Amino acid sequence: MANFKGHALPGSFFLIIGLWWSVKYPLKYFHQKGKKNRPSQQQQRIEVIEGAIKTLFSIIGILAEQFVPDGPHLHLYHENHWTKLMNWQHSTMYLFFAVSGITDMLTYLCSHLVPLGLDRLVLAMAVFSEGFLFYYHVHNRPPLDQHIHSLLLFALFGGSVSVSLEVILRDNIVLELFRTSLLILQGTWFWQIGFVLFPPFGTPEWDQQDKDNIMFVTMCFCWHYLATLCIMATNYSLVYCFLTRVKRHGKGEIIGIQKLKSDHTYQSALLNASDEE
Repeated sequence: MANFKGHALPGSFFLIIGLWWSVKYPLKYFHQKGKKNRPSQQQQRIEVIEGAIKTLFSIIGILAEQFVPDGPHLHLYHENHWTKLMNWQHSTMYLFFAVSGITDMLTYLCSHLVPLGLDRLVLAMAVFSEGFLFYYHVHNRPPLDQHIHSLLLFALFGGSVSVSLEVILRDNIVLELFRTSLLILQGTWFWQIGFVLFPPFGTPEWDQQDKDNIMFVTMCFCWHYLATLCIMATNYSLVYCFLTRVKRHGKGEIIGIQKLKSDHTYQSALLNASDEE
């Protein structure tokens, strides 16, 4: 991960899942609003597919960390010294999310065996483990490097607390959207870290000792979250408008069918009356 691509890869993973959640949870909320039905088979199928994708992304991340040319290649201790512990930390982070993805699948495939809420608990543990690893990840680094990584901790520990609450308050749209916003923030911030610490395209490097840069990065973090909230609000509104239009279209078809039926009944009654005369 000690390069631009290494930060862009997890950032892309988190962004893809976060953007999907920003559409999925409003869809589920409006669809189940006023209903107390259990998730349909289609919804369960979507959850299983999502768990499989999360597991696949995590496995790709582990393989990328382990088998890059200068990676540890699954060697943790070699010739009396630790081998690429930074890569191992990143692999550990991905491993927890792989376990979370597997738990998601088992929750819906083996609902009679897996307690409801275990998937949220394991996800909370995965997010907490990522924050825990990052807390001890940047020691003895330049001030800007330490600060820009430490800002992730707010999103990670906040997300861990939010997902933990979902164990009890399951299907709470506010908690789900809050968790989604923090995941999108995490994805965009990984990209931002890559641009700051490993500028691509020959861009000049940032002065990692400059306090003004630290102040700007802090402000930039707030901008990222504001942009995330705008994305969330936009997707929420689009989902609402889409479902409202579909609902109106469906009602129009039903009203039209009923009108045709009534007209046909009326015409049949007139014909029968004329025949009797």
